[in-house]
Amino acid sequence: MAFLLAALLLLGLCGNTISGGESPPTDTSGPLHFELPTSKYETPDTYKAGSIGALFQMVHIFLHMVQPNDFPEESIRKIIRKNFDLSTDYNEPENIVLVLKIAYYEIGIIICAFLGLLFIILVPVVGYFFSICRCCNKCGGKMHQREKENGPFQRKCFAVSLLVICVLISIGILYGFVANHQVRHRIKRTQKLVVSNFKDLRTLLNEAPQQIDYIVAQFNTTKVRAFSDLDGIHSLLGGGILERLKPKVIPVLDEIQAIATEIKETKEALEDMSQNLQSLKDGSAQLSSSLAAVKDSMQESLRSPECLLPQISEVCKSIESSLSLLESDPGLSSLPPVDKELENVNNVFKNDLSGLVQKGYTSFNDIPKRVKSQTTPVVAEIKNVLNNLGDTVNDVAKDIPIQDSLSEFSGRIDSVERQVHQKLHKAEEIDSYWWLCGLIVCFLLSLIVTFFYLGLLCGICGYDKHATPTTRGFVSNTGGIFLMVGVGLSFLFCWIVMILVVVSFVIGVNVEKLVCEPYANKKLFRILDTPYLLNKNWKYYVSGMVLKKSDIELTFEQIYSDCKNSRGIYSTLRLENRFNISDSLDIQKHTGNINSRFENMDVKLNGIVLLDEAGSKILQDFANSGIDKIEYSTYLAQSKKSPGKVNLLSFSYELEAKADHLPPGQLKESMKTNARTIRAIHEQQVVPMLQTENNLQQKIKILKHTSKGLSGKVTKILYALESVQHFITNNISSIIVEETKKYGRTILGYFEHYLQWVELAVTEKMVSCKPVATAMDSAIKVILCGFVVDPLNLFWFGIGKATFLLLPALIIAVKLAKYYRRMDSEDVYEDVETVPMKNMENGNNGYHKDHLYGVHNPVMTSPSHYQ
Repeated sequence: MAFLLAALLLLGLCGNTISGGESPPTDTSGPLHFELPTSKYETPDTYKAGSIGALFQMVHIFLHMVQPNDFPEESIRKIIRKNFDLSTDYNEPENIVLVLKIAYYEIGIIICAFLGLLFIILVPVVGYFFSICRCCNKCGGKMHQREKENGPFQRKCFAVSLLVICVLISIGILYGFVANHQVRHRIKRTQKLVVSNFKDLRTLLNEAPQQIDYIVAQFNTTKVRAFSDLDGIHSLLGGGILERLKPKVIPVLDEIQAIATEIKETKEALEDMSQNLQSLKDGSAQLSSSLAAVKDSMQESLRSPECLLPQISEVCKSIESSLSLLESDPGLSSLPPVDKELENVNNVFKNDLSGLVQKGYTSFNDIPKRVKSQTTPVVAEIKNVLNNLGDTVNDVAKDIPIQDSLSEFSGRIDSVERQVHQKLHKAEEIDSYWWLCGLIVCFLLSLIVTFFYLGLLCGICGYDKHATPTTRGFVSNTGGIFLMVGVGLSFLFCWIVMILVVVSFVIGVNVEKLVCEPYANKKLFRILDTPYLLNKNWKYYVSGMVLKKSDIELTFEQIYSDCKNSRGIYSTLRLENRFNISDSLDIQKHTGNINSRFENMDVKLNGIVLLDEAGSKILQDFANSGIDKIEYSTYLAQSKKSPGKVNLLSFSYELEAKADHLPPGQLKESMKTNARTIRAIHEQQVVPMLQTENNLQQKIKILKHTSKGLSGKVTKILYALESVQHFITNNISSIIVEETKKYGRTILGYFEHYLQWVELAVTEKMVSCKPVATAMDSAIKVILCGFVVDPLNLFWFGIGKATFLLLPALIIAVKLAKYYRRMDSEDVYEDVETVPMKNMENGNNGYHKDHLYGVHNPVMTSPSHYQ
C-alpha cells in the first residue's frame, strides 16, 4: 500500500509540474514590500514515534548487528538493468557474481533465517521423540528420582534460571503486545495521514493560480505607487531641486530679511531716540525754571531779620550755601539731534525691502509649480508606457509553463486517491487478521510462560524440605505438573510461532535495509538517479520526463531536497530550460522607453531672481544712512547722568532737617514749604526725565548694535547674493538633470524591484512543492517504515526472543519438575536393620522393594538430601 502511494506520487512528480501557495490581497500603503503568502498545510513534515521510538531504536541496533553491510547500490543497479529478472542464464559469470554479492549482503539475514528454519524443523521432531520416550518411561519419564549430593543446589539453580528466562520471555511478549497494539490503530492513522496529504496537494493545486494572480496584482500596487509619484512630481522632482538650492539660497534671503527687519527696528529706535532727546531738552529747561523759582523763594526768605539772630544765622548760612546746587544739568540741552539719520532711514524704509525679499522667496518657492506645469505631457507619456508594461507582465505570467499541467495533475491525484482508498479498505481487513494473529501468538506465549510462572510459584511455595519424593505435597506436585504442561505447550506451538517470526523477520529486515534506511540517507535516490538506468535512452530520467531533454542534470534527490526545503517548482524542475523568465523580465527591455522619456524631460527654470537692483540699492542706502557714525558713547554717558546737580529728594530732606533747627515762625514754615516744593519737582519732573533717559539708553544700545559693522555686513550680504545668483544662473541646468535622473531612478526602481521580486518569487518561492516531499515522506518514512516495518520488526524481535528462550526454559522446566512432582518410587537411604518394622511390613508405603533390599546399593544418606 505504502509502496503504491509513493510510486504514484513519484510518477506525478516526474510527469507533471506542481504549484502551490496563497494569494491574499496586498496592502498598497507603506513601503513597497512583496511577499508571497505562505500556505498552511495540515500534514506535519516530521514524524516522531513517541515513547515507543526507544524500542524501535533498539531493534535498529540489533538489525545493524545482523546486517552491518552497506547498501548494495551497484548490485541494485545491475538488477534494475536486468529488469529484475535473474531467472535465466544463472551460469553466466556476471550473474553468479551478482548472486554471490547479494548472498554476501544477506548473509546475516540468511544465517538468522537458517537458524529459525532449524528451530522449526528440529523442535517438533525433538518434541515428538521426547514425548514418545516419556510415554515409555524413558528420558526421565519414570516417576523415580535418584538422590544426588548437590540436589538442593541444582533445584535452586534451576528455579532461578527458569525465573530469569521467564522474565526475559515476558519482556519479549510485552514487546509483541506493544507492537501489536501499534498495528491496531495503524489503518486509522494511515487514513488520516492520507486524507491530510491529499488535502495538502489539492491546496497546493488550488492556490497556484491565486499565486499567479497575486504576482500580477502586485504590478497594480507598483503602478499605483509610481503614478502617485508621477502625480507628485512637483514635490519630488521640484522639491528635490528646491532642496538642492536651499542651503545656498535660503541663508542669503534670510539675512536680507533680517536686514529688512533691522531697517524697521532702526527706524523705530531712531524715532524714539529723537523724541526722547527732545523730551529731555524740554524737561531740562522746565526743571531749570522750576529750580530757579524755588531758589529765588528761598533767598527771599533768608533775607528775613531772623537770620541775623546769633542762634539762627548759622543755619541760614548753611541753607544759603547749598542753594547753588539747585540747578539742572546743562549737558542734556547740548546733545545733538539725529534728525538727519532718521530721515535717511525713513527714505530707506519707504522702499519696502521686505516686500522685495518676499518676491525672492516666491520666485524660489515656485520651482515645484513650474516643474509640474512643464512636465505634464511627459508624465502622461510615461503613464501610457507603464500601462503597456502591465500588459507585458500579464503575458509573461500566462507563458510560465505551470498552469498547463495543473488540470492533468489534479485528475491524476483524484485517480491516485481513489486507488489508495481502495487499497486501504483491503489493507484494513488484512490488518485485522494480522492483529488477531499477533494477539493469538502473544496470548499463546503468555499462556506457556504463565504455566512456568505457576509451576515456579506452586513448586517453591509447596516444597517441603522434610518430605521425601514420594511424600511431596499437592501444591508442589501441582507446580511440577504446571511446568510439564508448559513444556508440552512449548513443543506443540513454539515451532509454529517461529514460522511467523522467520517470515516477518525476512520481510521486515529487508524492507528496513533496502527501503527505509536508503530512503532516509537518500541512497535510494542516488540509485534512481543513475544515468541510463530507468531508460536506456535517457541520461537523466526525470529530465526526460519533465523537460524532454535527458541531458539536463535533474535528479530525484535534487527534486526531493528542493521540495523538502519549500523551494519553488520553477527552479526545482529547472523550468528555465522550457521558459527563461529572466529574459522575459529583463528590466532594461521593459524600462528602456521609460528611461528615455525621463532623459528627454526638458525642465527650464530661468528667471529666478532673489533680489533685484532696487533691493541692492536699498541695502547700500541703509549702509550709508549714517547711523554707524553717531557718537553713541556720548549719548549713553549723558543719559546716565542725573537731570539736576543734586538729588532733589535728599536735598529736600536735608532742608527739612535744617528747618527743624529754626525757631517757629515764618522762616521755618517757608523752608518747610520749599522742601515740599522741591520733592514735588522731583516727583513731577525729575522722575519722568529719568524714565526717558532709561528709554533713551535702550534705543541707543539697539542702534549701536545694529550699526556695528553695518557697512561690512551689507557688503558681505551683497557679495553672497551675487554669488548665489550666479550659481543659480550657471548651475540650475545641471541640478535639474541630476534631480531628473534621480527622480527617474525612483520611479523605475519600483518596477525594477517588482520585476526582481517576480523573478525571485517564480524561480524560488512560487508553487512550492513541499507537500509532494511531505507526501513521499508520509508514504515511505511514516506509513511504510513507521506504521508497518517498525512495529513488524519490534513484533518479531520480541516474539522471536521469547520463542528462542523457550528452548532453555523447557529443558530447565523438565529438570526442575522432578524436584516438585510426587514420585512413584525413591531411593532407600537407611539399612534394613534400621528400617522401622511397620515400614517393612507394608511394601506399598512408598519404598521400592528393590531399593528396600539394597539391590541398587544406594549411597547411605539422610532424607535431608532431598532438600
